[in-house]
Amino acid sequence: MELTGLQRKIVALKEEKNALLLAHNYQINEIQEIADFVGDSLELCRRAQGVEDRELIVFCGVDFMAETASILNPHKKVVIPSAEAICPMAAMLPLKVLKNMKEKYPGAPVVLYVNTLAEAKTEADVICTSANAAEIVAQLEGDTILFGPDVNLAWYVSQRVPEKTLVPVPDYGHCIVHRFLGDGSEAMELKKKYPDSELLVHPECEPEFQEKADFVLSTGGIYRRCEESPAKVFIIGTEVGMVDRLRREIPGKTFLPAKKFSECAAMKRITLENTYDSLMNEAPVIRVPEEIAARARVPIERMLEMSR
Repeated sequence: MELTGLQRKIVALKEEKNALLLAHNYQINEIQEIADFVGDSLELCRRAQGVEDRELIVFCGVDFMAETASILNPHKKVVIPSAEAICPMAAMLPLKVLKNMKEKYPGAPVVLYVNTLAEAKTEADVICTSANAAEIVAQLEGDTILFGPDVNLAWYVSQRVPEKTLVPVPDYGHCIVHRFLGDGSEAMELKKKYPDSELLVHPECEPEFQEKADFVLSTGGIYRRCEESPAKVFIIGTEVGMVDRLRREIPGKTFLPAKKFSECAAMKRITLENTYDSLMNEAPVIRVPEEIAARARVPIERMLEMSR
């Protein structure tokens, strides 16, 4: 792999500043190629926890991810290359809505997807990711669980932990990209063309699409399945950045997006240019007020303990 001039500049500057560059699986290929670590939300949470040997964390992802890194590393400077990399799903659960639901269901445990803003996390009992949501819910006491903000992930968990009743908070929370994939009809056309392929689908997808999948997995789970499976062709039901990573890192297999143009506009706000600027200027800085960070840190750390 030959790096471009700007990629080489970023790598050199990263080393000069002793910075850690983290990138989500949905980042553009050029960012993934130079990151210190690429992964899903759970993997990034673990990698960001207690980074002692780096002075600066550059988070190539969206707002809630950089907030989480800052919460877990209160004494480190965390920057995000674009302040406009804002996750629409995270914005769907304002604190007021969550508090109102807690009043309606007093005593019910609150499980919030990591795709929430820090303010909402302060009212959670535990955080989850798509990789560990069912595992987390299964461990909780109580029959009724408040779960937000993704209704499709709530449906996925309810299928795997049927003894629990999940109440979605709000009842319309969703990922725009995974909703764009629809019921998977286009993926099934690819299945007809490649009958021996495996259809791997993210749990933020619509239930109708999940039911058609061979496996429903987090992006980290998708990666591992593609590595381990004897299949040679995979249809990937998630954001296309995942397809880029699979094609780059797992040679000898074919990876097809379940639907063309399934891009997260917020993730694609991160570019090589603004990543270089962010490293150079150490901005925009993500700062979570300590009174919020201290409370949000508790359910995040509980998640990490419960999903070891």
